[in-house]
Amino acid sequence: MNFGSPNLLMILGLVMLIPSITFHEFMHGYAAFRLGDPTAKNAGRLTLNPIASIDPFGSILLPLMGFFFGGFIFGYAKPVPYNPMYFKNLRQGEIIVGFAGPAANLALALVGAGLAWAALPIAAVSMSLASALYLVGFALARTNLVLMFFNLIPIPPLDGSSIVPLFLPDSAMRKWYELQRYSFAILIGLLVLVPMLFHVDPIGSYFSHTVTPLLQLLMPR
Repeated sequence: MNFGSPNLLMILGLVMLIPSITFHEFMHGYAAFRLGDPTAKNAGRLTLNPIASIDPFGSILLPLMGFFFGGFIFGYAKPVPYNPMYFKNLRQGEIIVGFAGPAANLALALVGAGLAWAALPIAAVSMSLASALYLVGFALARTNLVLMFFNLIPIPPLDGSSIVPLFLPDSAMRKWYELQRYSFAILIGLLVLVPMLFHVDPIGSYFSHTVTPLLQLLMPR
């Protein structure tokens, strides 16, 4: 099967990114809505319209940096607002809402893998069509695995941080929410300052040990 040039795969990754992060954020809002929180709906964010979710840095600049520097292409959208005070069980609600986004990306990754597998019988009829379908499936799967594992990092504002309240006493919950005000600075430090100052790429190494082996497992050979 023709994998295409690395640049083609990265361009396809950029194309897949916006609908993937849009679906990711939609599922956060939908999960919160199902738990009784109307915040996302009232803010007009319970939508699959990508315009409502685009963040200038996370949805445009960060993916382009990955493209031009030849790394993994990933990004994020404007977080869907929600109010955990609506949840009957605050900690349980936080986990459900937090992991709804990565679960959405896993579902899209499996769709991508399905497209890649569907390309195999098509190759007997049309190799060009099969190659195109495989490339689209591969790009969809890889983009969403990157988004899923990136968001599972347990640092605010990433979704993995939603598991932290499970281990906090009630007295520490307010401080935990206050910490999230500094989440953007923490994220920039992880993505930019650590590689710049210490010449290591923790995110790239993390993806190499998570995204790459799972992608190899899902894709046909």
